[in-house]
Amino acid sequence: MTRTRITLYDTTLRDGQQTQGVQFSTPEKIRIAEALDQLGIDYIEGGWPGANPTDSAFFGAAPKTRAAMTAFGMTKRAGRSAENDDVLAAVLNAGTPAVCIVGKTHDFHVTTALGITLDENIENIARSIAYITAQGREALFDAEHFFDGYRANPDYALRAAKAAYGAGARWVVLCDTNGGTLPQDIGRITAQVIAAGIPGDHLGIHTHNDTENAVAGSLAAIDAGARQVQGTLNGLGERCGNANLTTLIPTLLLKEPYASTYETGVTPDALLGLTQISRQLDDILNRVPMRQAAYVGASAFAHKAGLHASAILKDPTTYEHIDPALVGNARIIPMSNQAGQSNLRRRLAEAGLDVADDNPALARILDEIKVREDRGYTYDSAQASFELLARAELGLLPEFFEVKRYKVTVERRKNKRNRMVSLSEAVVVVKVDGEKKLSVSESMDSAGSDRGPVNALAKALAKDLGRYQAAIEDMHLVDFKVRITQGGTEAVTRVIIDSEDGQGRRWSTVGVSPNIVDASFDALIDAINWKLIRESESTNTQVGSVE
Repeated sequence: MTRTRITLYDTTLRDGQQTQGVQFSTPEKIRIAEALDQLGIDYIEGGWPGANPTDSAFFGAAPKTRAAMTAFGMTKRAGRSAENDDVLAAVLNAGTPAVCIVGKTHDFHVTTALGITLDENIENIARSIAYITAQGREALFDAEHFFDGYRANPDYALRAAKAAYGAGARWVVLCDTNGGTLPQDIGRITAQVIAAGIPGDHLGIHTHNDTENAVAGSLAAIDAGARQVQGTLNGLGERCGNANLTTLIPTLLLKEPYASTYETGVTPDALLGLTQISRQLDDILNRVPMRQAAYVGASAFAHKAGLHASAILKDPTTYEHIDPALVGNARIIPMSNQAGQSNLRRRLAEAGLDVADDNPALARILDEIKVREDRGYTYDSAQASFELLARAELGLLPEFFEVKRYKVTVERRKNKRNRMVSLSEAVVVVKVDGEKKLSVSESMDSAGSDRGPVNALAKALAKDLGRYQAAIEDMHLVDFKVRITQGGTEAVTRVIIDSEDGQGRRWSTVGVSPNIVDASFDALIDAINWKLIRESESTNTQVGSVE
């Protein structure tokens, strides 16, 4: 049976960036675009060129993708031609193969927000789309406030959508901009639009989540015949967010009747990385992943002890609607000692540690993890620190070096230009092969800017490790996240550090302390130890040893 193609359009980098508190840097947008492309998204909306420096910079540095990179903008303004509209020109100058423009389809917004006539708005839509297609670009039209507009004046809303389609728009996307339309109405209106002359394979759906129905509304539009669906990773978006692609995609691929009826550009192999992509986005945003998120949440397949856990151990389908492995997630049974050790052995195997079922160290590791997590540690996103903890209990953790003491000072003073500046200085004393080594480093970079006390500590710690020094030369810190895990006078700081090396390896370590510098230093030590272990394994000898 031939399945119908559903086109996936991601707007995380544009609509998702409208989330309160979210502001992507250009490098972060590039990382997200690459992850979306690997997943199999068909269109990646990179932003609104000309609207802000970050979006403009992104299109200048956008990665080459299989997906159609798309620039977003608005229709030309009334009183000027499409050829002479500077805002439309900035969008086209981004050089993307696809261009999506937004236009009003609700008569109230045309006369009140834009202050123009209904006919002028129709002309703006048609001429803008025609101009885009004349430049050899694929044109998409976001029909803003379409469902509200259709309820108020169906003839005009349809006229606006048909103007875009008639002018050459590849996709006309019906937008529930305010997020208040319920799924049954979205399905009904979408079917009426198709019946009125816009084919379903040229029709898209863009929903917002203000009634917690964005995914349901998108599915209702697909049921009615729409063949493009727009959304964002983790449901980012203005107000309550957009349709969540990390929910929509597995629903389309794994749940009936969609799985046997439709197909997307996301392969089963690519779907295995969905949970990782979801958590990668949260890492970039320095947010705690939502544990209860469908499919990808840490608790999506968690089962407490008792009736559920007992049944799960016999047959997982008793309490799971899909196999969590299909989306790259994992089953968790927190309160079962047997299941806990099973999960622990899996994680140890991922770290290359083969441990027998009857090894008493397994229970000690579980106990230690519980104690540490109660103090604020988390090992879900710090696999390297987890491995080091396990190795310590298993007696497999070498002592490459010992930190005897360290000190960090932060001085505020005037520079030669009579401006107040900060300067951090760190002193670290380590013992390597019985010899103490003292290293001092400042946090000032080549441009004369202070990079902070943690930077000074990292530089001092990695300055002289004797015979291990060569093994860490290609190692560098790429991300640093700080979270307060408790409040009030008992506040505890958790620091997670991401490191990379010249071999493309990336690993995360965690430190916890009431003192942010102590927490950071512990994470730094773990990062170096993990790197030295990997170097030892790759050479089948102790790093730095003399043959």
